[in-house]
Amino acid sequence: MSEPVIQALDRLFDLAASDTGQARRAANFLLAWWNAQDNGGFDLADLFGVDHAVAADMAVVFVYLGGHHGAIYPDQLGYEDKIVALVHQWRLREPAD
Repeated sequence: MSEPVIQALDRLFDLAASDTGQARRAANFLLAWWNAQDNGGFDLADLFGVDHAVAADMAVVFVYLGGHHGAIYPDQLGYEDKIVALVHQWRLREPAD
């Protein structure tokens, strides 16, 4: 994996670990990659709600993944702890009262 891809992934995971609208969109993108059936897909309209730099990072990851003929997932690239943390943060939250 190239350095630009690693840097883009690191920025997306860091953003997704925060608690903003852009964070939610970054988390949706990363979680859809890991398991869209369980975590929900990524709505391309979410790109309208992120800064250009965030959208560019998503594009770098998208192009990287599209260049592989077989499936490759975040846990296979050393991001297992981070992706599991995102599941807990964004998908296993207690509902608000």
